[in-house]
Amino acid sequence: MLARLDHRLLFAMRTRFHDKRVELGAKMLGLLGEFGAVWIAIALALASADPDRRSPWLRTAALAPLAMGLNYAVKRIVHRPRPRLEGLPPLGRAPSSLSFPSGHTTASFACALAMTRVDARAAPLFVLASLIALGRPYLGMHYPSDVLGGALLGTAFGLVVPLT
Repeated sequence: MLARLDHRLLFAMRTRFHDKRVELGAKMLGLLGEFGAVWIAIALALASADPDRRSPWLRTAALAPLAMGLNYAVKRIVHRPRPRLEGLPPLGRAPSSLSFPSGHTTASFACALAMTRVDARAAPLFVLASLIALGRPYLGMHYPSDVLGGALLGTAFGLVVPLT
């Protein structure tokens, strides 16, 4: 029953509200989220702009690749294949054939939360994290449950990593 709901949600996200500009935006966010690159860039910029908290900001930069490593370990355990929708190929590429959890989402939520722990004014970064996450099923790269799993894993990781 949950698998059917997951498939139906994926189909809806992959077929509704598709416009070339929105697809391009989702693809661009996907590229920015590759290997947590956007989060590393943001953390380095914040470390440069805030010398009093340079060390915690630099730790958040290191969090992105660490979150991707954790994510890949979980992917290897779960071993869920990426979704395939008949007649609707994915609109992006993936570094592996494994789907659960979404690495883009794991790194995004881990970093957005860790950055918010460093400075509460970073909370709007959750908008970016959410847009990156929503783009994954929109492009047909992940099931919605992959994104939910990535958000939960990333949130937990962002909470437990020491920043000081």
